[in-house]
Amino acid sequence: MYQSSPPLPPRQVLPTMYDLPSEVPGEPGLPDEFHLLQPELLRLTFRPPAYVTDEVFTASDLNLYYDPRHPQWYKRPDWFGVLGVPRLYEGQDLRLSYVTWQEGTPPFVVVELLSPGTEKEDLGRSLREASQPPNKWTVYEQVLRVPYYFVFNRYTNQFQAFGLMITEYQPLEPDQRGVWLKEAELGLGLWQGRYQGVERQWLRWYDEGGNWLLTPTEQEQQRAEQERQRAEQERQRAEQERQRAEAAEQENVRLRERLRQAGLD
Repeated sequence: MYQSSPPLPPRQVLPTMYDLPSEVPGEPGLPDEFHLLQPELLRLTFRPPAYVTDEVFTASDLNLYYDPRHPQWYKRPDWFGVLGVPRLYEGQDLRLSYVTWQEGTPPFVVVELLSPGTEKEDLGRSLREASQPPNKWTVYEQVLRVPYYFVFNRYTNQFQAFGLMITEYQPLEPDQRGVWLKEAELGLGLWQGRYQGVERQWLRWYDEGGNWLLTPTEQEQQRAEQERQRAEQERQRAEQERQRAEAAEQENVRLRERLRQAGLD
């Protein structure tokens, strides 16, 4: 069980986001391209219907500071989402980091993408000395008490889901689509498809009807396709009208010819 050492410093003397940015000298970069594309897809499709855009914050590879007693300690989730906070820091600035004691709201959901060197850390199997920062699992479960924690292994396509039950994480069994997050009115599951030119299984959000949420680019493509289909339907209707008019004219010609042959004007 993780325990912070008392006492808690007064809020007015605690460092802020401007004192604790994510740009740490010597910090290793992202391990591969997948760690860029997958968080991007999560961000673009994370649209809880009960929250407006300005009340949702998401981030990837951003320092998450979690303990005011140890203000330099942080974790760097591959992706996380927070509900009910301003999209911009104090409504006006892009965030340099996410400082929980300044924000007042912990993440609602965290996603970690397993790498060979991070599996023990992400799944809480790494041991730390009491004087060292706790591992990610401990921070998310016991310190921040993040309601939902997801882990995805891109090499095996293994998707693990955990929900906070009273004091600890319990495994959540995905259904045919994925795992439903009631509070966000969204589900997270594995989608087989092509994103940024890459065909594979991706983590993706879906709505109450089980529909995969579209990215803005996909929405635009869908609108363009719908416009193309409407234009094609209009063209087909116009062609059908032309054919009906042509058939009617031909029928009139035949009728006039029969009348002429019968000696009727």
